[in-house]
Amino acid sequence: MPAGRGPRNQGDELVSAQRRWASVARRAVRAGAEPERVFALARAVVTRWWEQAYGWERETIWPRRLHLVACGDAGGDLERWRIVGRDAVVFPEVVAVADALLDPAMAELVCSPPGPHPVTGPAAAGKPTALLNVGRACHLARIRKNPAPPGSAHAAVAYVLVPPGATAKTLITEFARYLGIPVTTRMTQTQITDAVCHTYTQAGVQLVLIDEIHRLNPRTTTGAQTADLLKDLTERLPATFVYAGINVTDTPLFTGTRGAQLAGRATIITCGPLPARHGTRHPFCDLITDIENALDLTHHKPGTLPRHAAYIHQRTAGAIGSLTRLIRQAAITAIHDGTERITKTTLDAVQLDHLAEQHNRPTHNR
Repeated sequence: MPAGRGPRNQGDELVSAQRRWASVARRAVRAGAEPERVFALARAVVTRWWEQAYGWERETIWPRRLHLVACGDAGGDLERWRIVGRDAVVFPEVVAVADALLDPAMAELVCSPPGPHPVTGPAAAGKPTALLNVGRACHLARIRKNPAPPGSAHAAVAYVLVPPGATAKTLITEFARYLGIPVTTRMTQTQITDAVCHTYTQAGVQLVLIDEIHRLNPRTTTGAQTADLLKDLTERLPATFVYAGINVTDTPLFTGTRGAQLAGRATIITCGPLPARHGTRHPFCDLITDIENALDLTHHKPGTLPRHAAYIHQRTAGAIGSLTRLIRQAAITAIHDGTERITKTTLDAVQLDHLAEQHNRPTHNR
């Protein structure tokens, strides 16, 4: 996400949610959905979390908002205010859930059958961004529905990066490191795997995100052992596994005996550059509009970035990674220099990744 600063108080948070809902409603219309129905579904989910929040005394965000709605004092009649103030208090979470429901990656993960879900595409296509946003949505849903008691070790999501030249033992050690499971040099791979499976199950991990999966090569002995480890984990852990890597379907991971097993059980999710135009729609401009609405720059004029959509698409080649880097760096510059706004001049001054700069380099006829 582009750089910005969070709301200064709970009132600002509610105002920000109002602005964000306007953007979510437009996304719903573009997706062919009725905003009212999306909002109603999201509200039903969040109000269910509200009703199940038996550990109200452990909540920190909602009570502060409730006191704000009650003009600073809900303590005298807390139960009444919990009834009449609920919709205003949970509104930011309702908007966040509605936004998640419109996310194609989230929808595909929710609707697809069980099994590993490889997210593939070229470099800078936004695979880690999609992965982390889905993980964040899952994490927020978990802590809202079942807030963990203080001091308990609960985690809804695990994120593991495949190390270069990974062996089965080094990869399972990365799984252990994520949740802080002690590992000694004398422990065998089997011992570490047993500890990981036990701890992940006890912690309630529901989603396992594995990035840089293209680094695995099942054609080698160590790569084959590592692929077998992942297959073992998918069978032992009650969690959904999502792999992300560069052009995964073109790698040895999907060829040979082991590759055929994975291909037969996997649902491929492809990430690619966003086109400037798709039929009558303008998906790249729509995305820029949503990103601009998330900015918290005091003097930025809404509509500035969509007006330069053609230029931004040329600079980034429609790659999500390059786009977020461009706007993030421009926003950081705007904050540091005190202008608090992004202009085409600000965007011009940002140097992007090598692939984007190569694409944007002008060609000369000879």
